[in-house]
Amino acid sequence: MLFINTRPEDRAVSLTQALSNAGYEVANLPLLELVDEPWSDALQQLYQQLEQVQVIVVVSPTAVDVGMRYLQRAGIHLDQLIHIQWIAVGQTTAQALAKFHIRAVVPEVETSEGMLELPILKQQKNVQKIAFWRGLGGRQFMMQQLQQQGVVVLNFVLYRRECPVASQTQFVNICAKASSGQQIVVLITSEASWNNWQQLCEKKIIDVEWIYLVLGERLRKIVEHTQSKLSKTVNIIQLESLSALEIIQRMKDWQGNV
Repeated sequence: MLFINTRPEDRAVSLTQALSNAGYEVANLPLLELVDEPWSDALQQLYQQLEQVQVIVVVSPTAVDVGMRYLQRAGIHLDQLIHIQWIAVGQTTAQALAKFHIRAVVPEVETSEGMLELPILKQQKNVQKIAFWRGLGGRQFMMQQLQQQGVVVLNFVLYRRECPVASQTQFVNICAKASSGQQIVVLITSEASWNNWQQLCEKKIIDVEWIYLVLGERLRKIVEHTQSKLSKTVNIIQLESLSALEIIQRMKDWQGNV
C-alpha cells in the first residue's frame, strides 16, 4: 500500500514522518502551492473596515502569515482589534495565531460545517459583520451560508492555490512505479486539491485501487458525485480532522474491515 501525502510542502513533513513511523510507504505529492495575492487598493479598503467586524475567520497558517503582514502594511495594530473574536479552522492555524498572542476558537470538526456549528456563529446574537482571511476559492460555502442569514462578509483574498509544476512530473513517476491492482491512498483536503488531482489523473490512467481520504462530509459528497458521473467505484474514507493520529487510525480501521 502506498500513501500519497498531498499536503503543501511546508505542512507535509510531520504527517509523512508519522505515517512512515507507522509502517506506511509515503510519497509526497503536493496538490496545492500557496502564492500570495499582491497588495492592492481593494485590500487596503478592506483592512480599513476591519475594526467594524465582530469576528475574523482565519482558514490556514498561510492566511495568518499573509494577513498579519498586510495588517502591518495597512497601518493597523493588533490592539485596535482586541474586541474581535478570532476563529481558526484548525489547531495548526490556532497555533499560528497564538504566536501573535491571539486565542482563537477552533471547531471540533475542522471544516466549514464545523465552524458554522460554533455557538458564536450559530446564535449570531451580536454578529453583524465577519471578516474572512482566506485563499482564492476557499470557504465559499461558509460565506454564502452566513450571507443568507444576513451577516455582512468582508472577503480578504490573501493568496491563491496553484498545482505545483513539479507535482506533475512526480505524479508520472508514481504511476510508472505502481503495479496493477496496487492499493494507493490519496489524501484530499479541499475541493481545490480534488480538482487538481482530477486534472493530473486525466493525463495518466493506471490500473490501481484508489482509496481517498477526504476531509469532511461535504467534500466526501463532492468526490462521490464526481466518481458516480464517471461510473467509477472507489473507496472513500471520511476524516473529521487532519491530525496524524486520526488519519492513521482511520487507515487501520479500513484495513481491518477489508
